Amino acid sequence: MSTLWMVRHGPTGSKGMNGWTDIRADLSDSAALSRLSAALPDLPVVSSDLRRARETADAIIAQRPRLPDDEGLREMNFGTWEGKSFTEVWTLAPKIAQDFWDAPGDVRPDGGESWNMLHARVSKSIDRLLASHPEGVIAVVHFGAILTQVQRASGETAKQVFGRKLQYFSITEIQTQPEWQLRRIDHIV
Repeated sequence: MSTLWMVRHGPTGSKGMNGWTDIRADLSDSAALSRLSAALPDLPVVSSDLRRARETADAIIAQRPRLPDDEGLREMNFGTWEGKSFTEVWTLAPKIAQDFWDAPGDVRPDGGESWNMLHARVSKSIDRLLASHPEGVIAVVHFGAILTQVQRASGETAKQVFGRKLQYFSITEIQTQPEWQLRRIDHIV
C-alpha cells in the first residue's frame, strides 16, 4: 500500500490570492509544528519550491529524508490576479471571476492557470514522486495542490472540490495503491 500525505503550509497572514507569490509562512506556533511532525509517518518529505511550503517542510522534517523542492507542486498561478483580494478580482474581471469560481476547469485569469492546468501539473509531479517512492511521500504544499489530489481520489467535480476548506497545518491522507482513496482531509492534530 502506498500513501500520499499532504500537509498545508503554515499561515501567511495574507488576504490576497498568492499563488506563485513567494511569501513566508508564520511558523511561530512551535507546539502545532511539533504535533504535526509527530503525527506524520517516517516517509520522505517534499515541498513546493515556494518559501511558505519549503520552510514549513523544514520545520517538521525531524529525521525524515528531505527530497528536493518540486516546482510542479506550487499553488495555482493566478496571473494578473496575483496578490489581489477577491473583491479586487471581481471588480477587475467580473465575468471571468464568476466563471472561474462557478465552473472551474478551463477558465483562467490572464497570464495564469486554469483548474485543469493546475490539476495536470500537480498530478504529474505526484505521479513521478510516487514512482520513485512507492511506499509514499509527505508533500508540504498549498490549498490548490492538495485539492487536485483530493479530486483525483474522491471523484468529486472541480466545483465540488474547489468549495472545500483546508486549514493551515492540516493533514490530508490519500491511499494511492492499490487504488486512489481519500482516507481523511483537513485533519488537525
